[in-house]
Amino acid sequence: MKAIETMKAIIHSEQAGLKGLRYSTCAVPKAEPGHVVVQLRSAGLNHRDLFIMSDRMPQDTPLIPGSDGAGIVVEVGDGVQHIAVDDPVIIHPTLDWQHTADVPVVPGIVGGPSDGTLAQYIALPASNVLPKPAHLSWNEAGVLSLAALTAYRALFTRGGLQAGEHLFIPGIGGGVATYALLMAAAAGAKVTVSSRSEVKRAEALRLGAVQALDSHGDWGNMLNRDNPVDIILDSIGQAMFPKYEQIIRPGGRIVMFGASSGDDLHLPIRSIFFPQISLIGTSMGSREEFVQMLDLVEKHQIHPVVDSIYSLEHTVQAFERMEKGEQFGNIAIQID
Repeated sequence: MKAIETMKAIIHSEQAGLKGLRYSTCAVPKAEPGHVVVQLRSAGLNHRDLFIMSDRMPQDTPLIPGSDGAGIVVEVGDGVQHIAVDDPVIIHPTLDWQHTADVPVVPGIVGGPSDGTLAQYIALPASNVLPKPAHLSWNEAGVLSLAALTAYRALFTRGGLQAGEHLFIPGIGGGVATYALLMAAAAGAKVTVSSRSEVKRAEALRLGAVQALDSHGDWGNMLNRDNPVDIILDSIGQAMFPKYEQIIRPGGRIVMFGASSGDDLHLPIRSIFFPQISLIGTSMGSREEFVQMLDLVEKHQIHPVVDSIYSLEHTVQAFERMEKGEQFGNIAIQID
């Protein structure tokens, strides 16, 4: 390890968005006390990466994006006892959030503000690496972390999902939504999804959804009439929210983790408090929840849906696919 001084990485600098990305060479990080260095075998992309890159300014310090990753420990800093060189590990992406009850206002995440996983090596606190689930391939493990953690917290910690309940996921296809479908079905919930894409609807049914509805159809009346919804997992916001009051049962929960259609939301207040609907916000997750998520994944032998695999050198093309919304599941970056 000490003989290796430089590595290949995807670096964002100088321009906002994907134009600021370049495949380049930089120094290999070192293991400070309490930290480890991981040689990455795979990484995953998240929409969060696009949001961060779109907001960065030319004067900002160059950044290696990426929050998901898995690999082999190659260096251990002073004071680290539970991790050894050659351990296969998966990265917990949330920094400085150990306990679920201690909710930070804005949690730090690997890949912004700290350098991320789109590189051959990464240094991070030893508490942010855990044993890789043995049943997962490297590419499956590499795409698991952030989206699966977000889905787990949204469904179980915040949403309180129980077996037999009816979950509605609008806009199936992205990483969090896909993990939510897999986890909820494994936990014994009934899952309905919607999408504009016939291909994505068919894939959701294959993965365990009981219904897959056309986003442009009259699904509001159909769900209300046939099977009211207990929980809605919402990442869309204002474009879909007016339809939710048609389908959610009295006392139901709307768990919100995104706003892809914009932040402005005009709430129909009476339709919230008269039927006693709970609006619940959620984001990312703690180390405790990451451990619980891994336990669920291992117990039910859940395999991430890997949409496509790109080399590190072709990461820009991978982001372009994500930006167009073409993927179903997660996009993996294989790192040699």
